[in-house]
Amino acid sequence: MAVFIQTMVAGVLIGGVYSLIGIGMTLIMGVMGIINLAHGQLMMVSMYITYVLYHYLHLDPYVSLFIAMPALFFLGCLLQKYFLNPLIKVDSVLPENQVLMTVGIGIVLTEIARFIFTSDYKAVKTPYSSAAFFIGSISFSVPMCIAFLIALLFTAILFWFLLKTDLGRAIRATAQDKEAATLMGIDSEKITIITFGIGSALVASAGCLLMPIFYLFPDIGGPFTLKAFVITILGGLGSTVGAIVGGVVLGIAESLGATYIGMGYKEMVGFVIFVLVLVFLPGGLKRLTKI
Repeated sequence: MAVFIQTMVAGVLIGGVYSLIGIGMTLIMGVMGIINLAHGQLMMVSMYITYVLYHYLHLDPYVSLFIAMPALFFLGCLLQKYFLNPLIKVDSVLPENQVLMTVGIGIVLTEIARFIFTSDYKAVKTPYSSAAFFIGSISFSVPMCIAFLIALLFTAILFWFLLKTDLGRAIRATAQDKEAATLMGIDSEKITIITFGIGSALVASAGCLLMPIFYLFPDIGGPFTLKAFVITILGGLGSTVGAIVGGVVLGIAESLGATYIGMGYKEMVGFVIFVLVLVFLPGGLKRLTKI
């Protein structure tokens, strides 16, 4: 029983950070109607920013949040304004040309990182990277607990922003009905730019939170893009609450797979659940939870 509880604790903690990654993709999906397949690569950029700040300025990864998040917000806004929005106005045989552009953006970001930093593994080793505390026989990783709490804080701030501010209401209105929102005087093009920036900032925060416990290399973005996509499908397309549930479910599934099947099958368990949801519950978990 102790092993099971330990596994569940580890799954929930990493699932909280996964949720932050998934919310960013879900937010972009809800407003733009596309899957951002450069999502993990944007996180990779924030991780390199965190690494550089720690390596050269000895800045704590959690303090780097205040630099990496604005930097990725700005980068996300630029990408949306100059690379993605123009495609909306262009007739194309493929209506998914924006999705293809995000694939290209992800490849370019990966190769730029490889050119600057090479393919060597990088790490940020803080005094607390391997620290843990115990409650009974259950151990809690200090960096994972901090990451989980910060992820909860950012999620709460995001919900307050979406529910209580005029800009947040405009984002929700655009996500629900873009044409109606435009008729009501909302600048939908500006909203898409801001939303992509917010989604990029959210995944940037996840990158900073994961740096004390993850190795960094240029291709790390790809697996996290897949995780974000799985979370978005699990939670239901466009559902931010569903993304939270999906992130925790994926975290627990990976943790159980690593403990009871083997570390080599950790990723497989999450993708098996993903396929099962696509086959038997195409609407995602929000169909069950009414979220």
